[in-house]
Amino acid sequence: MVIRPTRPSDAKALLALRLDNRAYLEPWEPDAEPRDRRYTLGYSREWVRRPNRYVIVDGGVVAGALSLSDVAYEAFWSAMLGYWVAQAHAGRGLATRAVAEALQIAFGELGLHRVEAGTRVENVASQRVLERNGFTRVGVLRAHLLIGGEWRDHFLYEKLADDA
Repeated sequence: MVIRPTRPSDAKALLALRLDNRAYLEPWEPDAEPRDRRYTLGYSREWVRRPNRYVIVDGGVVAGALSLSDVAYEAFWSAMLGYWVAQAHAGRGLATRAVAEALQIAFGELGLHRVEAGTRVENVASQRVLERNGFTRVGVLRAHLLIGGEWRDHFLYEKLADDA
């Protein structure tokens, strides 16, 4: 297993990892209000308590985080996938394996029909993670998220439960 559900004790480890990787992560993360909100223990505690939140584990240590958020049933049966891996753990396939496990949960345990993910147009590494997991790029979300004070375009990806 590369991912496991979060527990309250993960909040401090996630905060430390975010602080250590702030410069590495900020180019990809939406602006928050207040600006430093993601870099507080309160935010980390709140994040780990939400449903469908997971830590990415590498060699027994927390190396990143993954979420299946905005889970919608009824007509949609879908979720949005988000993930990040600390710089020291990047480039070794960890995110690819974590996303594969998240898809098993989404299409199995949660019974979803679709999982969506977005990446900044410049984030080629994240696009490769999604493509290795069978996601299809379906379009461009123009000026989708405010990042670093500027509206940034994102590629939108999707994977359906019955995709090969």
